[in-house]
Amino acid sequence: MRCLVVHLGLIEYGEAWALQRRLVSARKAGAIPDVLLLCEHPHVITLGRNGKRENLRVSEHVLRQWGTALWQTNRGGDITYHGPGQLVGYPILNLAAIRRDVVWYVRQLEEVLIRATTRFGVTAGRRPGLTGVWVEREAGLEEKLAAIGVHISRWVTSHGFAYNVLTDLRYFELIVPCGIADRRPTSLERLLGRAVGMDEAARVVAGEFGGVFGFEMQTISREQLEELARVEQPETIAAGS
Repeated sequence: MRCLVVHLGLIEYGEAWALQRRLVSARKAGAIPDVLLLCEHPHVITLGRNGKRENLRVSEHVLRQWGTALWQTNRGGDITYHGPGQLVGYPILNLAAIRRDVVWYVRQLEEVLIRATTRFGVTAGRRPGLTGVWVEREAGLEEKLAAIGVHISRWVTSHGFAYNVLTDLRYFELIVPCGIADRRPTSLERLLGRAVGMDEAARVVAGEFGGVFGFEMQTISREQLEELARVEQPETIAAGS
């Protein structure tokens, strides 16, 4: 099976979400194969379908002072932050041709990021009852390295994962990340004590994505992808945090 990889670079959240919606319609219509979008966003906080507004710790006035946008979305999960230095992945996959199982799909996304983290020399894993990718620090302290929140419409996926590579972790102080107050976020940079290039992180994650899902990954430009895509239409299922 083939999966296209498209590197969008730094892109506004709203533009990326509009692109996802177009691609979901095109995937449903069979106009495109499966796609993995990789990108970074300017500072933005997003609320999932299960998001609680009280998990936003500051007013919208303070958000503006921090140069941070706020979006209500249709993904699963609660509240999270995206920003520069965080690798965001949006898989547009037809699960009907792979496996019709939402929980399995979320666990596979976790596996991609667990394997990628291992490639950087850090042990990561899952935690019972908590979606995402976690690392254990000294004294048994658990920190969250990656968040996952997905949307599925007629078995075609959108939204996806957020992997903290060089993320400015101070922005997570604006929220209760994923509604979990007693565990803080971390990043590869913090865990390794050195910077990891975003291009390197994207290459490793795309490679592990292909390995976990059994895809042959093919990198193309956004322009090439846009040429393939057309159509439009939605519908619902959400999971994650």
